[in-house]
Amino acid sequence: MTENGSCCTPEGSCQSGGTDVQVGEVTTTYRVTGMTCGHCEGAVSSEIGELAGVSSVQAVAAIGLVTVTSKAPLDEDAVRAAVDEAGYELAGQVA
Repeated sequence: MTENGSCCTPEGSCQSGGTDVQVGEVTTTYRVTGMTCGHCEGAVSSEIGELAGVSSVQAVAAIGLVTVTSKAPLDEDAVRAAVDEAGYELAGQVA
């Protein structure tokens, strides 16, 4: 954690620990609109992180992208619902 007790750095990025991808995992990147700061990143990461099979989430507000690593492909409707619950909008997957 950072000095201020938040999981976010002063630059607005969340620290997710390791970024090692395990064999057999799927990484998907989504565009999310409305994120503007580290708090936004944390809210989106927290909600998506609760989905079954998700092993890591990295949200970057500055570019509006959320990268999710999971054991299997996620149902986009489930991801959309999680993003909605956080108060943001899922614009879709990045090709």
